[in-house]
Order: sequence, then structure tokens, then C-alpha cells
Amino acid sequence: MIWGYARCSTNEQKQDIKRQINELKKFGATDNTIFLEYESGTKLDRKELNKLLSAIKPKDTLVALEVSRITRSTKQLCQILELAQEQKLKLIFGTFVIDCSQEIIDPMSIGMLKMMSVFSELEAELIRARVKSGLEHAKSQGVILGRPKTTYEDIPEVFFRYLPKYKNKEINKSEFARLCNLSYPTIYKYLNLIEN
Repeated sequence: MIWGYARCSTNEQKQDIKRQINELKKFGATDNTIFLEYESGTKLDRKELNKLLSAIKPKDTLVALEVSRITRSTKQLCQILELAQEQKLKLIFGTFVIDCSQEIIDPMSIGMLKMMSVFSELEAELIRARVKSGLEHAKSQGVILGRPKTTYEDIPEVFFRYLPKYKNKEINKSEFARLCNLSYPTIYKYLNLIEN
């Protein structure tokens, strides 16, 4: 069986995962054998990756477009490599292939895979450091970080239209949110704002 794993760090509205899916299908994975995830590659406990690693059977093939799609943790990659060796899996990361079903596994290939993982982890750390530096610089320039504070004037008119029904207990918060076409947390935030 050929299993595929596609991952993006942010949700589907911000990042398109379809290119990865299309590429995985070229390797022989199908819609039923491709696991999709929107999580950071540095997160070790990922639901879909865990499901995939539980579903995979001896002699199967695991495909991802690159090492960083599977993980940005060298430790986790070594665990996956250990699983691959135990179950005699074939690992394909783009053009890089390690076939653990062979009696002798090329130590150079294993070393290269580990190095790829080290560079992937390093890349994640560099991105994190640049973001932190950029935020600190912006803060030092007087930029106010985070979401702007909500003021009374920001509350939409539709909220006030249904507010009397909520106060008279004709509707609950969930119904209030639905009628206003606002999220439950937004309704909660507006209620706190007008009560304070």
C-alpha cells in the first residue's frame, strides 16, 4: 500500500494543499490513502500523522514531498526511520528514497536523511528567530501588536437589534450569535464591552 502525507502549517484558507495531493497521487497514493494535516511541522503530536503511522503495515510505502512535510524535528524523524526499519517500509521524500525492505540499508542514505531533518529543523528555528526579531523591532518603533481593541462604536447595528431579545431571555447566546451572523466568542466580547 502507498500512503501519502501532506501538511501545511496554516489552515486551508491561507495555504493550498492541493499541489501536494496531486504530487502524492503521481507516486501512487489515492484519496483514501493520503492524510492531510494543517499543523506546524515542529508539533510532535499530530493527529493525522499519528493515524497514518498507526495504519501503515509492513512493506508499505510512505510518501511526502519533502522531509519537512513529515516533520521539522530530527528526533521525530529518527522515530519514523526506526519504525520504517522495523516494518521494512519504503520512505519517499520527493526524489529521496530509502528502502528499508532491503537487507542492507545504505548508511549514507540514512545519514543524508538525518541531515535533511537537521536542516529542516534549523530552517524552522531561523524563521521563528526572524519573526521574533521583526516583532521586537516593530514594538520598538511604537507599533501596537495584536488585534486592535474593540470599541463600542465597532459593534454592528444587528447586535443591538437582537440584544433586547437576549436580555429578555427570548433567545440564548448561541441563537443570538446565529441571528447576528457573528461567532459565539464575538457575541461574548460585545456583551462584556457593553456591560463594562
